[in-house]
Amino acid sequence: MSTTRTHLPAQAQLHRGGTSVIVDFTTAGMPAIIHWGPATGVLSPAELESLAVAARPQRVSGGIDFPARLTILPQEVFGWQGSPALVGQRAAGGWASALGTTAVLATDSALTITAEDHSNGLALATELELTASGVLRQRHTLSNTGDTDYQLHRLTAVFPLPASATTVQDSTGRHLKERTAQRRPLTVGAHVRESRRGRPGADATLLMLAGTDSFGFRSGLVHGVHSAWSGNHSFSAERTITSENFLTAGELLLPGEVVLAPGASHTTPWALGSWGNGLDELSARFHEDLRARAHHPKRPRPVTLNTWEAVYFDHDLATLKSLADKAASVGVERFVLDDGWFLGRRDDTAGLGDWFVDAAVWPDGLGPIVNHVRGLGMEFGLWFEPEMVNPDSELARNHPDWILHTEGRWPVSARQQQVLNLAHPDCFDYLLARIDAIVAQYPISYIKWDHNRDLLDASDPRSGTPAVRESTLALYRLLAELKLRHPGLEIESCASGGARVDLGILDYTDRIWTSDCIDPLERLDNQANTGLLVPYELMGAHIGGPKSHSTRRQHSLGFMARTAIFGHFGIEWDISTISAADTAELAGWVAFHKANRELFHAGVSVHADLPDPALDLRGVVARDGGRAVYSLTQRTASTTYPSGRITLPGLVPGTLYRVRLSEPLNDDVGNGQSPLEWAHSETILSGRLLAATGLQSPVLFPEQAVLITVDQAN
Repeated sequence: MSTTRTHLPAQAQLHRGGTSVIVDFTTAGMPAIIHWGPATGVLSPAELESLAVAARPQRVSGGIDFPARLTILPQEVFGWQGSPALVGQRAAGGWASALGTTAVLATDSALTITAEDHSNGLALATELELTASGVLRQRHTLSNTGDTDYQLHRLTAVFPLPASATTVQDSTGRHLKERTAQRRPLTVGAHVRESRRGRPGADATLLMLAGTDSFGFRSGLVHGVHSAWSGNHSFSAERTITSENFLTAGELLLPGEVVLAPGASHTTPWALGSWGNGLDELSARFHEDLRARAHHPKRPRPVTLNTWEAVYFDHDLATLKSLADKAASVGVERFVLDDGWFLGRRDDTAGLGDWFVDAAVWPDGLGPIVNHVRGLGMEFGLWFEPEMVNPDSELARNHPDWILHTEGRWPVSARQQQVLNLAHPDCFDYLLARIDAIVAQYPISYIKWDHNRDLLDASDPRSGTPAVRESTLALYRLLAELKLRHPGLEIESCASGGARVDLGILDYTDRIWTSDCIDPLERLDNQANTGLLVPYELMGAHIGGPKSHSTRRQHSLGFMARTAIFGHFGIEWDISTISAADTAELAGWVAFHKANRELFHAGVSVHADLPDPALDLRGVVARDGGRAVYSLTQRTASTTYPSGRITLPGLVPGTLYRVRLSEPLNDDVGNGQSPLEWAHSETILSGRLLAATGLQSPVLFPEQAVLITVDQAN
């Protein structure tokens, strides 16, 4: 039960999900988090006081008389000279805040800390919350208690780091190669990653991570933060000259986006932090947190066929029916009609925004294909890109005022598109009405919601001010209203593939399209780095055609399947004319996924830190430790031959397991010159030995993979 403290505690402690957070209220201004990480157990008042005293620095020559502390909102007026958490101003001065804590509202797992700055007319409420999985959530609400407008430039969450954090990892990328990890030392200064693309962007980092010098998936203390926001954002990792290490996460505000009138308030998106002894433990906290949401998908994720790489814009009813027939025969459960069904849409240069079924292509409407698909026992899904518009469209011609732009000029186009102003009430109402009408007319259970360009010069022409933030909030309202009107409707966030992957959009959608590139070799890194935040059941992972649409590499069906098998599994390939052998193999992979998807989508994701960089081993272990499936991939040729032993992480140390290759080795995947003995005998080893000593890796060709199944031995 919450209780209001009439006087501030000296310290406070939160313990949940294997995480402890210790907060010191004796610091100047706002309180400081003096421990965030491994569980400490409940501390006595004397221990809390000693911990706070032990964290206080000495004064040094050349420094200020009262050494500044890293608080939850460090401020220059109290001596802070690192990057600020709050930046804002009034027209007539008043830029340097002096917020001081006034009250604390406490529960066993959360603190709400209020602060005031009477001289500058500001009030702040900061929420700190530990979730059941041990994720630390933070957000601020800033209120203008003055009598003039206050323009806010920056308000971000601060997460302290232990002294052992010496290495930073984030990710970068581009279209078709999102979320590529990069590392650097955490040196004095700030390493800042910003997105000014109106969405997180293909080059955005999903997490800002900092840990010990050699942290990996299974070892090394590491902390990471994420901002649950789908617009512009900013992350940083910083080390000060006074040895304060910290991470920040928050939205990036453009000039004039947040101006607080007297009495008005602004609440930041949630910033979330996790930690672990290795990345697997850190990501497991995020995964558990997501799976605990009331709106998290509960039913099995339907095996999906998307038509894009099968037919592109060629919407021919007979062809699509044939494709649907083959999809149903191999076990597909959801058929998604992609781009090309609406008015004037024969290629990507025209039609976008005119959300009416094109009678030139579909003279009888979508009913014939929808009814055929549903008659085969599959769900029907449909592609939209509601936030964008082609200049060559009736919408753009009739309503140029609905397009984000600065009066007198148009933003540089991208993919022959401009961006609609969802914050314009008439534009919002039009999009809601058109999508609602289509979903109501046909039994559509799924929307693939695309967003194929970055925002540039995105101003609201009514005011001339930046509109990224308001458009993002309007998008959330639009998604929420569609789901309210159509209970059970599922929505995929697809933004040029994986350019809008964040927990803000996942509050309103049911999966993300991980990348437009489904080349299995490229997907290895992409899915591993996406999986640091997003569990497999929310990650679209498809089998493509024999030749990759995006890289032109050629891969076997088995290699593509073994890479996609753990995710929200699907197919993006014209399978209508494939051979009987390929049909049987594809049906086998669909059946294998269905037989194991409860494990894949509820189990614990694990990755091995193997010494051979040519090998990749990852898998999913059941929560009770009774079963696991691993995928072993030979990325490139190994320097050693054979490659040596592999270890299987995540199993219960004292439990005995029976280990098998899930399919026999053959000349298509490897060229070992003698049998792999453990694969041809009953191999029973403990989880401890499998993690520490392991077993001999199969000899595989480059760009091939095998699955290893592990079951508790009775």
